[in-house]
Order: sequence, then C-alpha cells, then structure tokens
Amino acid sequence: MYLVKNDKSRFYQIVYSINGKRTTVSTKTANKEKAETFLDNFKKGLFEPAQKQIQLITLSKFRDEYISFICTSKSKHYVRSVKLSFDMLIKFTGDIPLNRLDLRTLDKFINTTFARAQKAAALYYRTLKAAFSKAVVWEYLTENPLKKIKSPKVVKQLPVFITLTELQLIIANTQEQYLKDLFLAAFYTGMRLGELVNMKWDWIDLNQNIITIQCSEIFTTKSKKERIVPISPTLKNCLMNRLPKILAISKNEFVFTRCPEIKLNEDFVSKKFKEVIRELDFNDKIHFHTLRHSFASLLVQRGVSLYIVKELLGHESLVTTQIYSHLQKDNLRDAVNLL
Repeated sequence: MYLVKNDKSRFYQIVYSINGKRTTVSTKTANKEKAETFLDNFKKGLFEPAQKQIQLITLSKFRDEYISFICTSKSKHYVRSVKLSFDMLIKFTGDIPLNRLDLRTLDKFINTTFARAQKAAALYYRTLKAAFSKAVVWEYLTENPLKKIKSPKVVKQLPVFITLTELQLIIANTQEQYLKDLFLAAFYTGMRLGELVNMKWDWIDLNQNIITIQCSEIFTTKSKKERIVPISPTLKNCLMNRLPKILAISKNEFVFTRCPEIKLNEDFVSKKFKEVIRELDFNDKIHFHTLRHSFASLLVQRGVSLYIVKELLGHESLVTTQIYSHLQKDNLRDAVNLL
C-alpha cells in the first residue's frame, strides 16, 4: 500500500490490493503530509475491515444468485438477457471469481463484442453493470468495475412504423380471428404484448370506453404502475364482436386466447405476426412491437403532444417518448420558417 500522485488528479491516491485486485482511493488532499496521515488512518481503520468483508464467489454462482433475485421483479425477456450476458462473459474469461474481474479484461470483452455486434455489446454492458452494482451491495465487490468503462455508442435508428392500410393487409392475411383482434388492439392502444396477452375482461369498461391495465400477483407492467388507455370506436367494435363468445365466461378470463383459461404465449404471438409480415414481403424490420410504435407515431403526426403520448404508452420518462419527436413535422417547419 503506497501513495501516488499523477496528472489525472491533483490529489494523492492510495494504491493497494484486495484479493489480487489493484484498487485506488483518493486522499482528497494535495498536501503530502496530510495524505500520509490519511494513509495511516486508512490502514488502521478502513483497510483491514474491507478485506474481511469481501466474499469470494465465482461468476456462475453469482449469476445464478442474481437471476434468482431478479426473476420475481423483472420480465422474462430481461432475465434471459442477463443470463446471456453472463454466459458470454464466462465464455470469454472462464468461470473466475467475481472479484478477479479487472478493468482491462472487461474493456476487452466489451470492445471485442462491439466489433462483432454493437447492440449485443450495449446489452451486455447494461445488464452486467446493473448486476455488478448489486454485487457491491452484497459485498462481493468493493466497487462496480463497469462504472469506469464508457458505455458502447450504438447508432440509434428511428422507430419503424406501419400505416393503417398496412395494418388492414396484415389483418386480412391473418387466419385466426383472435390474432386479428389482438393485432388490431395493439395498433389502437399501443399496449405491450405482455399487457395484451394478460388482459382480462375485468380490465375493460365498455360503458366508459377505457381499459385499465392492472398489476396483479401474476403480472406487473414494465413500470410497475397501472394506467388507463381509452378505447377508440374501432377497437370498441372489435371488443363488442368478441363479447358473444364469452358471455358464459367469467370476467376474470383472458380477452385474447385460443382456449378459455389458457394465456397466449408471447413468443407464439410474435412469431405468428412475423410470419404474416414475411408473407406480405414487408420490411423485415417490422415486428410485433412495431404496432406500439405505430400507435405513438400516428398520434404524434396528428398533433398529439409528446407528454400525452408518454402517458398513454406508460413511459417512465419523456426522454423515451422523444424518439417520436422527429414526426412533429409542422413544428419543425414552423421553426425553420422563423429564419
């Protein structure tokens, strides 16, 4: 353990090693005598306890513990992303102890992945950074190593969306009525696929023309908040046409289903939607989530404020909704006309 001073900081730094990992701590002073006093106090009061607090755990064991922790609060898709991120890291580094991960190895892992697949690198960075923050809380790490590595810069593409005419073609080329209705509902509500397949008849109030997206023991929204989505006349006709088929069924049944009491599988719905897209030879970038983008895009193009679109989509932040701001063409024209 020793003091150093470099051009990165005007303060003296304490350099030491914990379980083979090189670590630095700032003394918060440029005075050498004060820094030496800080070093003496650090040795007596901080260094020894920190050594005892670090618990050894391998990457695979930490992965399993972390996934077990998040599986009740995160979506299945996110949990799969976390598992994939850890699996790829372990493939790159081997199943080493978590606290042996150093900055150089992690930087190389992210950069190597980025050269092959930019989006994958960004995904691994996000999910692993969140996991390592929890490792600090659980005292497996003294600090999150990914906080010192910059997030990969990925080109952000504008969201793809479809027109009403294209929706009609998709519905016309879909065989199953429950899927026709589900696709239409996604386009006219902007609801996520998970919300649609979990929607039950007690969410729907056809008198007030609203859908209340509810959280329960078996389903929670992405934001963990309930929200209200108005029912358009087109969607109301669709839902009314489904009513005769479920009159004898409890309001606790799913709205879109092949068999009573059996929830649709999200992957199944996504694949069926993609099959129709390919049959029609549409842009291959179109997928089920495009229906949600289309709902938002259509509203923005018709002059609805981004704040209202944010509330309808259930976004936590307006920043997320601003991906549709480029569609406010009239506002852009008005701005340029001021020149």
